[in-house]
Amino acid sequence: MVSKKVSVVGYGLVSLVLIGLSLAVFLERVFPIDTTVLQAIRQLESPLMDSLMLGITRIGDPHFTVPLVFIVFVWLWVKKHRAKAKIFALNCFGGAVLSTCLKLFFGKVRPALWTSPIEEVSFSYPSGHALGAVVLYGFLAYLIGRQLPQFKGLIYGLAIVLALSIGFSRLYLGVHWPTDLVGGYIIGFLWTSVCIRLLDRQLPKTA
Repeated sequence: MVSKKVSVVGYGLVSLVLIGLSLAVFLERVFPIDTTVLQAIRQLESPLMDSLMLGITRIGDPHFTVPLVFIVFVWLWVKKHRAKAKIFALNCFGGAVLSTCLKLFFGKVRPALWTSPIEEVSFSYPSGHALGAVVLYGFLAYLIGRQLPQFKGLIYGLAIVLALSIGFSRLYLGVHWPTDLVGGYIIGFLWTSVCIRLLDRQLPKTA
């Protein structure tokens, strides 16, 4: 009972942060910390870092994630994990719709503090890579963690590191503001939590 109350409070606080941040973005408020953080990260620039960050950011690109989603969905369906397959598809498709619609709604311009080695044409807030990383890799971590509960902590930890690494790559490449990542991570977390709750209602704890 106490754990449930703590969970509700936690979700409430996270939601309040998202509402406050999104309202500030909607009102076109400037976050000085955005520029400060990007300029600090810029000091890490090197050919090696360029290659590393480009490789990491591609793990969050649609060219990589869409085929991965298709493969996982087909595998779950063939293995007759139909409920997992359906919720997995809902989770990923819903995350993509949220990212696209919210970007269009807020219309926040991407940073242009330096010339980035990659070109992005969509709007900035929320970060689609951050949102997508939590939605895809977070949900995959949950599915794998259900099957390997003894390694759940490690699996979740790896998913968090991956999501944070993808987000950092976006900052390093200069295509997102830090607050874009915060919004993307929170939205992805909340949406994935909803989908996990839906799945839990359909599956026994041992499934």
